Amino acid sequence: MRITAVHSHVLQYDLPEELGYSQQYYACRTAHLVEVQTDDGITGWGECFGPGNVALPNKGIVEKVIQPMVLGEDPLDRDVIWHKVYNLLRDHGQKGMPMQALSGVDIALWDIAGKVAGLPLHQLIGGAHRDRVRAYGYGMMLKRESVADHVVRFRDEAAAILDMGFTATSMQVGLGPRDDVRLCQAVAEAVGDRGLFMVDANHCYTTSDAFHVGRGLEELGAYWFEEPVAPEDLDGYRELRAGLKVNISGGEAEFNRWGWRQILENRGLDIAQPEVCALGGVSEYLRVLALCHAHFTPVINHFWGSAIAVATNLHLLAAMPPLPGGLNPWEPMLEFDTTDNRFRDDLLTEPLNIQAQVAAGDGTVAVPKGPGLGVTPDRDFLKHYEVG
Repeated sequence: MRITAVHSHVLQYDLPEELGYSQQYYACRTAHLVEVQTDDGITGWGECFGPGNVALPNKGIVEKVIQPMVLGEDPLDRDVIWHKVYNLLRDHGQKGMPMQALSGVDIALWDIAGKVAGLPLHQLIGGAHRDRVRAYGYGMMLKRESVADHVVRFRDEAAAILDMGFTATSMQVGLGPRDDVRLCQAVAEAVGDRGLFMVDANHCYTTSDAFHVGRGLEELGAYWFEEPVAPEDLDGYRELRAGLKVNISGGEAEFNRWGWRQILENRGLDIAQPEVCALGGVSEYLRVLALCHAHFTPVINHFWGSAIAVATNLHLLAAMPPLPGGLNPWEPMLEFDTTDNRFRDDLLTEPLNIQAQVAAGDGTVAVPKGPGLGVTPDRDFLKHYEVG
């Protein structure tokens, strides 16, 4: 069996309303899928992280740079292909967009391997430690409105997410330290003892401002404080983890095992959040997971993408060993964006129906059981939303 083609499908549509986080507002939803074809007629699907216009140059890297490197290769030689591509791209960037592009190709190769073996991805990795994964509802995005309006909306939205069946929720901050604490107070009041709430800063604070917000989160009982400072500020992460009681999480902007080794040896994270669609795909994710567990750092995967990324993460979370183990071990969760996302809800020939599963399954989602990723995109849907 040989690889005959590698295609990128960049999908986009206008959101019904503008959304924002601490770095920008955006009005379009984008997804970047990768399709790897073989001469045996088996097709694998993957996804590259990189929303918005980042997806367009990544498409060029997938089709114009990586595709010529892998044509004619045996798709089952995943590790050989990974290192061939990485070594040839090393001089042009060991992180960032080349790794995002490689991630989508690698995920597709694992999908092919599962289809050849007739096994779901989680079983190909080594088996499922759990057949259902608890999900947390991500929402409460920033808008061009007053702080007072944010407070009211965040309080209502936090309660609505828990009413959907989620037992935990995550919110955005980025209005400024004092106003952000007000937002967190509103969410904490809405959540009460119904579940957990987490705070995502998308690296918008200086270390001193992060301490200000973090001390407020300690009093409010937040479960984690995500990306409080810039990903390059490893010293800031270490200082925050040493000085705050709230869990410090992060890592979505880090790539490959070498970047993660530096983070983990620095001891700046209570919870690691690798992004499989960015750091190097399933092959590299498994190495990063092993590093995290070797440092006794629990993992909750970062996720932002389509149903392909959802399925990939469900398999990885199912196959993740409990850390540290026991009768009632600490368990990972699936990040689930509750805002409008057709590429998650309507992409597949057989939808995952995450919201319905959460509502009916005590806040949990079933792990796909079909071979490979266990999901198939609808080609008519792809044609309708494809751009670039």
